[in-house]
Amino acid sequence: MNTGQSINRRAMMKTVGIGIGMAGTAKALSAERTPSLHFRNEDFYTNGKFDLEAAKDAYIELFKYHHYPVFKDAREKLWISDYGLGEFTRVGLGANVFHNHKGEHVGDRYMLLDIYLLPNQMLPEHYHLKTAVARPKMEGWVVRNGLSYIVGEGEPTPGLREKVPVSQRSSCTVWHATVARPGEVSQLNRPTERHWQLAGPEGAILSEAANYHDGDGVRHSNKKLVFP
Repeated sequence: MNTGQSINRRAMMKTVGIGIGMAGTAKALSAERTPSLHFRNEDFYTNGKFDLEAAKDAYIELFKYHHYPVFKDAREKLWISDYGLGEFTRVGLGANVFHNHKGEHVGDRYMLLDIYLLPNQMLPEHYHLKTAVARPKMEGWVVRNGLSYIVGEGEPTPGLREKVPVSQRSSCTVWHATVARPGEVSQLNRPTERHWQLAGPEGAILSEAANYHDGDGVRHSNKKLVFP
């Protein structure tokens, strides 16, 4: 896969890309099986208000399903958002920021976190800009469990648009998907590249390595999203 056109998937400890062809990605999209985990969107809302505790329960269930370690304080440390849309099972995010190191020098600053996506849940399109304290954020991910379609610049992947929540289709600007399975690594092709993710039918758990994260540098393509 051309590194100037799309997000690259790289083997662990190597710098040689493993790209997957368009046909292979499209085949994976069409071959998805029925999710083994089931969540109802209405169960995450009480009188229209997002139920954070119910969302935590769902991610803990995801952890146990994939035998991901439910470490001490895992539940309390969960960062969760439904982006103010009211469709958490379709557009949402769970994360644990293990370390966001703001070193004295810019080159010493880094971030370590895990990303959690429920079955078929979308992490909406966004990108990162330079701020007063951080460079534009460069990110890479290794999939631990499940499957994630990591989407960035390049030729649109057939069949992908139909899987995206209707509320996000008109705001997405990039449509080239790379299928990332356990042990496979993907990264942005440049720090300011727009990107998004869509979990497979059994959800996805990914570890992210990046330079220091400053929330002031995050921009979403969908201006209706509420991001704390």
